[in-house]
Amino acid sequence: MRSLLQRFLLTTSLLLGSFTTLAQPIAKDEYSVSPLLNGEQIPTITLQDMNGQSVDLAKLTAQKPTIFFFYRGGWCPFCNNQMGQLKAIEPKLIEMGFQLVGISPDTRAQLKASAAKNELKYQLLSDEKMLASQAFGLAFYTSKQVTETYLSRLKLDNPLWITPEGDKRLVLPVPAIYIADTKGLIHFQYVNPNYKVRPAPKLILTAASLVSSPE
Repeated sequence: MRSLLQRFLLTTSLLLGSFTTLAQPIAKDEYSVSPLLNGEQIPTITLQDMNGQSVDLAKLTAQKPTIFFFYRGGWCPFCNNQMGQLKAIEPKLIEMGFQLVGISPDTRAQLKASAAKNELKYQLLSDEKMLASQAFGLAFYTSKQVTETYLSRLKLDNPLWITPEGDKRLVLPVPAIYIADTKGLIHFQYVNPNYKVRPAPKLILTAASLVSSPE
């Protein structure tokens, strides 16, 4: 969890009316992340969509209530399964006034491949530099074994990051779901270090139904 000092700085910035993103350091493993919690704000982070257009997450959220889902990449079968589940409930989410946005370390080309493969209509954003993953407190270093396995067996071309100890590791986001209103306030978050477990579509729909619709 965040330190008391970080909580104090966050609260102070909100009281002053100017929210400043507190990027979290990359966690040593998936069990040590410090994700944003309910009641906090969606960070002001700019990513690129698959067409190279810049997208500010805070401004995007101001347009309509938003469901952000962080996934590891189009190479992950569990992520692809989740993308399909979200695709199935997207019509209901749209009826409720929501927009659905996926965020991953994938490149724009990889996003296009995922969108085509899964026949997706919702927006996918590239977080190659892990800006959003760190701002949401989801980024972590994979272990030496996982890094070597993913590079050799999955042929990942994700860039390697240097740990504080000087080791080269992959950095991934813990899969997560965030639901925010048009003021950027987080009403629901689901973060699970076990990448094989994703929230049931019914849970997401129930949580979305409890978030106030825009005026």
